[in-house]
Amino acid sequence: MLLNRSLSHVVTVVCILITSAWAQAADWSQWGGTNNRNMVSQEKNLPDSFEADRKKASGQGSNGEKARNVKWIARLGAFAYGNPTVADGRVFVGTNAQTLSADPRFDFTKGGLLKCFDEASGKLLWQLAIPERRKLPPLIHFGHQYLGVCSSPNVDGDRVYILTCADEVICLDVRGQANGNDGPFMDEAQYMAGTGKTPVKLTEQDGDIIWRFDLIDELGVFPHDAASCSALIVGDMLYVGTSNGVDKPHTKVLAPQAPSLVVLDKMTGRLLATDAEEIGTRMWHAQWASPSSGKVGDKTLIFFGGGDGICYAFEALAAAGEKPVSLKKVWSYDCNPAEYRFLDGKPIPYYRGDRRKSSSPNKNDGNYLGPSQIIATPVFHEGRVYVAIGQDPAHGRGKGMLHCIDASKTGDITKTGVIWTYDDIDRSMATAAVADGLLYVVDVAGRLHCVDAETGKRCWVYETKDETWGGPLVADGKLYFGNKRMLYIMAAGRKSKLLSKMRMSAPVCSTPIAANGVLYVASNRYLWATHVTP
Repeated sequence: MLLNRSLSHVVTVVCILITSAWAQAADWSQWGGTNNRNMVSQEKNLPDSFEADRKKASGQGSNGEKARNVKWIARLGAFAYGNPTVADGRVFVGTNAQTLSADPRFDFTKGGLLKCFDEASGKLLWQLAIPERRKLPPLIHFGHQYLGVCSSPNVDGDRVYILTCADEVICLDVRGQANGNDGPFMDEAQYMAGTGKTPVKLTEQDGDIIWRFDLIDELGVFPHDAASCSALIVGDMLYVGTSNGVDKPHTKVLAPQAPSLVVLDKMTGRLLATDAEEIGTRMWHAQWASPSSGKVGDKTLIFFGGGDGICYAFEALAAAGEKPVSLKKVWSYDCNPAEYRFLDGKPIPYYRGDRRKSSSPNKNDGNYLGPSQIIATPVFHEGRVYVAIGQDPAHGRGKGMLHCIDASKTGDITKTGVIWTYDDIDRSMATAAVADGLLYVVDVAGRLHCVDAETGKRCWVYETKDETWGGPLVADGKLYFGNKRMLYIMAAGRKSKLLSKMRMSAPVCSTPIAANGVLYVASNRYLWATHVTP
């Protein structure tokens, strides 16, 4: 009887442990993990350091010994700006096409790649090559030929969605060509070879396009620098920012009437709606932000940071109509206070503080005051929207601002919707992370800020003294973030505590993610899968 009771107790404990493990382990299938885009993971038992020397970690020069806390490393191209995503045993990540030089089927190394790896081993399962799609007008400044895929893939069931470096929204089969070429798109051989070139011979390691929507051809968008939005899925709808922007001389928006946000049918790619806000008529540089969503009252809202420095909320599209419609705007919030927009009663030119200009008054010390756009993704958390403003880092440092917005308001809520602002921050492109009453965000100058999420009061600031693009991930009581040289791991909480910092083999421009007990860090050249070594 005692033995049976003991056995029953053991079984109960084991079941609890298994249930707990399953509760902690989860995929990270999109930018931000969930639709609210809050960079917080529930994963546990993640490493507080790992062997960051690539040669040692891969067994070179270390007698082939297994590296500490490294599961596998996969080669990317020369740039990787989007986060990896993980779903159903696969890891997806965008990069540029530099590694195509090893494949005799391709004669180009400029363009983009979407890579799909096996989650357990890091083996390449398939990849989609994205060459230059077209010759663009001379006034277009679009770096798709070298920046690669900057979008974080969004995996939904057996489909994966990306915005390519050619400013196309593409839906692919998560299995690639391994299960055949699914339609209706059937011309992958020509697509991957490039216009006017001999089609490649397809293999099981090539991507399988289901449908393709070209934002340039279909909507007259003229992207600038990079196509960078990570798509959002709400129901059967796909929300994507267009990356519309200014011309090469940075003097005007070439397509001011083109949409900044579009909604597509996720199954067919059919255009369902646009923002119709004409953000392009007020835009300064380009529309690079990704949308988020959340439930406010009885409505699902789409939150979108504008290239005009205004944060918008739209009603999610309820149903697909026969013709495209305009999204209904619920509220708008100007993230640039008057002193950021005007000097002596006159508008401050956006590029006045560009440090590359000899006449610029910007001393690159973070004190320059001028307007900024929204590049970061608005984060929705407990009825509030958190978003920071910033500019292209090439313009130099300048005063930024972090906003906490009441998402329940309507109309122009610049005054009525503000809960708090925090201005002791440089310009930022990073998406925030909110957990346990604290908000964490980094600025371009390389400072990690921890503020009270309720009041906006600063708790602490950690200085890395190097340019930082990607934001922090909160997971397992830790903060993970990288910059041009290092990866930092800190303790989450109201006091600043550095756990470790590791020099990476290439800049980390993205945000780390965690899935199924593994921490993923994408540097410009390598994707690291790290875990606590048993």
